[in-house]
Amino acid sequence: MRKINWHHRYLQQAAWTSDLRAYLFDKTNLTQARRVLEVGCGTGAILSTLQTSASLTCTAPHLSRNTDAGNAMRCKCHGLDLNAAALNEAHLHATTPFLTRGDAHVLPYPNQSFDIVYCHFLLLWVSDPLQALTEMKRVTEANGYVLAIAEPDYTARIDHPDELLVLGRLQNESLQRQGADISLGARLADLFFRAGIKIVETGVIQSRDNDALSSEEWQNEWAMIESDLAESVTKKEIARLKKLDQEARKRETRVLNVPTYFAWGQV
Repeated sequence: MRKINWHHRYLQQAAWTSDLRAYLFDKTNLTQARRVLEVGCGTGAILSTLQTSASLTCTAPHLSRNTDAGNAMRCKCHGLDLNAAALNEAHLHATTPFLTRGDAHVLPYPNQSFDIVYCHFLLLWVSDPLQALTEMKRVTEANGYVLAIAEPDYTARIDHPDELLVLGRLQNESLQRQGADISLGARLADLFFRAGIKIVETGVIQSRDNDALSSEEWQNEWAMIESDLAESVTKKEIARLKKLDQEARKRETRVLNVPTYFAWGQV
């Protein structure tokens, strides 16, 4: 079984949402932000792109409480994750952000600490997503923004050809055993409403072209699948499904779509 490189996996997920993030960060005035927080930052796949972005160099005297009016400033990027190993790696990839080990349900920050608070493929993994969003709202300053950039609904997954429907079912069962809420994405807007975040926009991310996966991307995908199914499916059956998937891609008949939702709102 191929060993999973989690940073590469998070980079791959970040690539899926790069266009959406650019759009959302533009809409939420990232260039004017004083402090930004990623909840569930993992190995720093997204934070590492923010810290090198020229857009983070900005003039925002009305947001800067400790500098003279008109002084140039650089936004402070903060990251939080519960996984100590992931944070250790994040220090290698995202060297300037302030990284903290902590729980999304009880964020270790004062009220109204950040201009923008966001998460990425996180809420489906927390035990109480409403509490996590409520905490994200609490630490966001008045008129600041909360973003949930990607939350999938695996219950609406589409697999084609039909002989690969079983693969989707097996993966969903595995995700549930691991603690994922596989229908979270479809409830994202409702969770924002219940958390008291004024929704500006919500929708489904345009699906990527699964037939266009590079060989490396395909191998990475199957490393995840093999890991997910290792305890519940025989090696022989996994190999059979992998071959079916490969053959369908060669015929250009493979369809795999998991509706993935985003939402952003103002506090």
